[in-house]
Amino acid sequence: MMLHCAYFDLIYILGPLLAIATIYRVKFYRQVRYSYPLTQQCLNHGLAQKIPYTTIFSLLRFGTLLSLLFLVLRPQWLDEKSYVNVDGVDIVLTLDVSGSMQLLDDPDDQRQRIDIAKEEAIRFIEKRTNDPIGIVIFGREALSRCPLTLDKMILKEIVGSIELGSIDPRGTWLGTGLATAINRLRTSQAKSKIVILLTDGQPTPPEKIEPPLAIEMAKKYGIKVYTIGIGNEHGGYIRNPFGMLAQAQEEGLNVALLKTIAEQTGGIFFRAQNQSDMRMIYDKIDSLEKTSLQTTVFHNYYEAFLNFIWIVLLFFGLELVLRLFIWRGILS
Repeated sequence: MMLHCAYFDLIYILGPLLAIATIYRVKFYRQVRYSYPLTQQCLNHGLAQKIPYTTIFSLLRFGTLLSLLFLVLRPQWLDEKSYVNVDGVDIVLTLDVSGSMQLLDDPDDQRQRIDIAKEEAIRFIEKRTNDPIGIVIFGREALSRCPLTLDKMILKEIVGSIELGSIDPRGTWLGTGLATAINRLRTSQAKSKIVILLTDGQPTPPEKIEPPLAIEMAKKYGIKVYTIGIGNEHGGYIRNPFGMLAQAQEEGLNVALLKTIAEQTGGIFFRAQNQSDMRMIYDKIDSLEKTSLQTTVFHNYYEAFLNFIWIVLLFFGLELVLRLFIWRGILS
């Protein structure tokens, strides 16, 4: 454990101010003093003792100010070798943002598929506290929105900001999206590497990388793929120009392909027809992917404020005791 100040740069402002105040107090500040001949006679004959109370009070106040300055710098204990238990899993969430993700599946739930997918993805991110997670989205192209990171605030912000139309929504490049996610995990040294692939449609050929090639890539790099097919068997709904729900015309899921991707890479295929299904699927994946190990986390900070506040109270309390009980009535 070593001491570290989070706001150390403030020393360049507060330090000179304290120095100026100290110089002014020592060199230029003068109090009114009264001289009594009897006092000097008592001192000369050893009948009285000269006590440097002014110097003592000044030193105590200086110590109090110096301690307060130190607290303003926000002292922290830096544990350079903290060991924590982590799950040892690198994860890439791969989300379909094609046009069909604007459909809704439950007439009683007016949210679009993409909104439910985003909400449950954020909930999953919150649960995987110590796992690096990346984000890939795909439509008629694929885009890596975020590399593997432990910054959950950034991840949740990115997922929450995903909108249909951010990339070309006129297709579903499933194989290319999967390959993009695999590329993010290609150099990972984690014990377990997984892709969670969520889609609601058929692949749109021709792709840059077709699904069979993406499967071979996943197998080569030891990446497990969990596939989630969103949408019910009867198709989704869309609002017509009059605001009424109407059955949408869509191709539907390629269940056989999603099962093949999962089975050949060691994952599992899931079918999500509503938000409840989606939540149970993410919870299931969360429970399956637990590879506990101990790892070193550098720069773990612990607030040291309470440790040092006692120094301030000591200086202040000592001056108070001297002023009220020992040297009462003495001004400094």
